[in-house]
Amino acid sequence: MVASHPPGRPRRSRRGGGLLADRVYERLRTAILTGEIRPNQRLIEAELARQLEVSRTPVRESLQRLQQDGLVDGGREGWVVREHTATEIREIYETRAALEGYAARLAAERGPEELLAEVVRIHGGGPRPSEVPREKIVAYNTAFHDAVFRASGNERLIRLIQLNREFYFNYRIATLYTDEELEASIRGHQAILDALLRRDGDRAEALAREHILESLPIILSRLRLPPEGAGPPLRLEREP
Repeated sequence: MVASHPPGRPRRSRRGGGLLADRVYERLRTAILTGEIRPNQRLIEAELARQLEVSRTPVRESLQRLQQDGLVDGGREGWVVREHTATEIREIYETRAALEGYAARLAAERGPEELLAEVVRIHGGGPRPSEVPREKIVAYNTAFHDAVFRASGNERLIRLIQLNREFYFNYRIATLYTDEELEASIRGHQAILDALLRRDGDRAEALAREHILESLPIILSRLRLPPEGAGPPLRLEREP
């Protein structure tokens, strides 16, 4: 399984609004990636500002940043959460296969022993799909792949990988797998790990690419968008 994790730390804003704008951006981005705000849902600046109890300025800036991320579309008709086409999803997964495959190669060829040991530790503690909630499967899957990426030692490559993982359908895919498919995915992790430990860069890259591309037909055949309409009201968590 190659589901993307719920969004992590946002890029810091380079424009006005400071920390508040960053928090609004993170809140909206999280809502989009987890499906709280749905594909094709309209995003009205004034309504979002009211729900989040902020002015329209940080909301507008956040929507502009989300447009740059490829998560929303904007124009004369206003803002809307982007629904990706099958062609776009295929291109994203093909890009991920190339990037994540090369990261696995680098991890096998030059990953420090202590970072490979972390991959071993995470995989060894992986849950059985039939015994735990899907959220824990997502967390395990994310931790495993992130550990492989860290072992590659290439921070620029890691940033590119993260950019191509952060889409709604990557997060949703965890709910689309059957238990049998999840078990097969975890076996795929074991095969990648074996290649890493043997320092076999060719095999690690090939297996990682295969692991990503195996997910593509599943998501294309099973992804169904939620019904259109407004989602629940958003709230901005307050600073402790």
